[in-house]
Amino acid sequence: DGYNPYRITRDGIDWEVIDPADPWTHIGYWGDHQTIYLLKLLEILERHESATLRDFLTREIFSYADVPYRIKPYEELLKDPKETVIFDRKHEEMVRRRTQLKGSDGKLVWDRQGHVRLVNLSEKLLVSLLAKFSNFIPEAGIWLNTQRPEWNDANNALVGNGTSVVTLCYLRRFLAFCLEVFRPLEKSEVSLSDEVARLLLAVCRILQSHRPLLSHRITDRQRKRVLDGQARAGSQYREQIYARGFSGRRTRIRGGQLLDFFKVALAFADESIRANRRPDGLYHAYNLIKLENPREIPIRRLYEMLEGQVAVLSSGRLTAQESLDLLVALKRSAMYRPDQRSYLLYPNRRLPRFVEKNNIPRKELDRSRLLQKLIANGNRLLVERDAVGRYHFNGSITNGRDVAQILEKLAGAGYARLVKSEARLVLDIFERLFDHQSFTGRSGTFFGYEGLGCIYWHMVSKLLLAAQETFFRAVDSGASRPILQKLAGCYYDIRSGIGDHKSPGEYGAFPMDPYSHTPAHTGARQPGLTGQVKEDILCRRGELGLFVEAGQICFRPALLRRDEFLAAPAEFYYYDVADRAKRIRLQADSIGFTCCEVPVVYQIAAGNSLEVLSEDGSKLRQDSLCLSRAASVSIFERAGKVSRINVSLHPNHMQT
Repeated sequence: DGYNPYRITRDGIDWEVIDPADPWTHIGYWGDHQTIYLLKLLEILERHESATLRDFLTREIFSYADVPYRIKPYEELLKDPKETVIFDRKHEEMVRRRTQLKGSDGKLVWDRQGHVRLVNLSEKLLVSLLAKFSNFIPEAGIWLNTQRPEWNDANNALVGNGTSVVTLCYLRRFLAFCLEVFRPLEKSEVSLSDEVARLLLAVCRILQSHRPLLSHRITDRQRKRVLDGQARAGSQYREQIYARGFSGRRTRIRGGQLLDFFKVALAFADESIRANRRPDGLYHAYNLIKLENPREIPIRRLYEMLEGQVAVLSSGRLTAQESLDLLVALKRSAMYRPDQRSYLLYPNRRLPRFVEKNNIPRKELDRSRLLQKLIANGNRLLVERDAVGRYHFNGSITNGRDVAQILEKLAGAGYARLVKSEARLVLDIFERLFDHQSFTGRSGTFFGYEGLGCIYWHMVSKLLLAAQETFFRAVDSGASRPILQKLAGCYYDIRSGIGDHKSPGEYGAFPMDPYSHTPAHTGARQPGLTGQVKEDILCRRGELGLFVEAGQICFRPALLRRDEFLAAPAEFYYYDVADRAKRIRLQADSIGFTCCEVPVVYQIAAGNSLEVLSEDGSKLRQDSLCLSRAASVSIFERAGKVSRINVSLHPNHMQT
């Protein structure tokens, strides 16, 4: 159905099974991790082995996971967007028996001939994209209707009534990537499963028919019509493969048709991202939608979140100047925490105290004859009066469903006429008082982890990486030197707030350890190998200017600072590809690091050049700062043929 299982282990694909004895078990799918992490792996493959990636697009070696989750039909999603996934126990038992016989392949989708169903990478990418776009709501984002939140599970209460601009931003980057990767196939054909081909053509046709909407502000009714078309196409696809599986028939789709889909989807994504720019220069991360009216989808905007700014920067949608404006606005925002020189996940705010909650204003009571009648009759089932004359909803009520059930009881207890005329009004008063729709989860109530006043260090590292990517995109686009210098300044300003630039006293912990979060009231907490680590590794490689382009190792230290170079000679210790301890005497104005266990030495010089030293004693000098593909592959494979790389750099090609 286009969504990912939980994880892949040595026993194959793994998913959660509901356990009646365990209240913490819960089924459903996360969305944005699937999108951005898959994309980043594809981007790495394209840089290292572009021919392999393009071969995969038509080579049928990829499989589907046979996860026994069944997302409900679209009309059912509208009725209750928080309860949308059914666990098919009968199918799960069949998969379990097949796995006992066949091993971990038993957890994959099999064809009608008794073999694992294999398709090409084109189909796999399209199914993932189409699943997301079948839940696309213009100007709102991707509808969160698979019972799980996006990455930020601190916002888990947004499931069902929320939409993600974050995932839309990552989809935008995915679409731009696919547009370039599939371009060589424009005059060719790609073989797809019949069912996938029909879904692709349906979604593309719906988007194309609504493309004129992009020229003006989209109304609530138009928004609903777009979702209706997309979601029904996705629903029909799911219902068919759940009931009968893939037929086995194939359809050949022209590459030009694929490009048409990427282009029109990209146009809608770009316009929706633009529509989510806030007056303060930041971007919305998540929005709220109402599905009560069958003809309209109104949008409510949530407060600003760091996650949204990271996603927009990462999307590639912004120009260099727009990215700079966003980074400047971010530091001016309520998310900046000066004492740590870093950023909160969301602005801190004061929560109401207990005695400030659940107080029904007198003007709201005056709107309802039913509530007044209940109070006069001493009926406390729905509302009650306290000792000082304030009115409250009964303390046993937890949500609107409870209110609706109580109204049903009251209808049978002599209040039928008033309940019939005012049920909607009472529910409206209840919702206006508690505003449950705006409840995000622990991000709005906790004071630790990803809660109020918290710096979540993984997201700060994601911000750092997004800022770095923005800088190099600006370099590639030919941005002016003043803009590049300012973007580099923003990058290092973010960098200075991360732990290893701080003393233990300032950080509140040993600063080289990765920590989960820093609450408002204390130092860093919850050490461990957090997700922050991978972003920091990627950022350091970017700072050093170590890149792979078209399979070749290239050195472009445009972000590296001059003050990182040694002021005096020093020893550089490292281990080579044979795991032997080695050392190099580095001179002043140099810096050393390793790439796949091959030492690289940068030296400040009058001009740029590169020297490759081989194990056989030979040397190769060149002006280009990119190694040959053969030498690069040798280094990737740790063949031991290259013993050292010396790179001479003019100081004008780095940061002062």
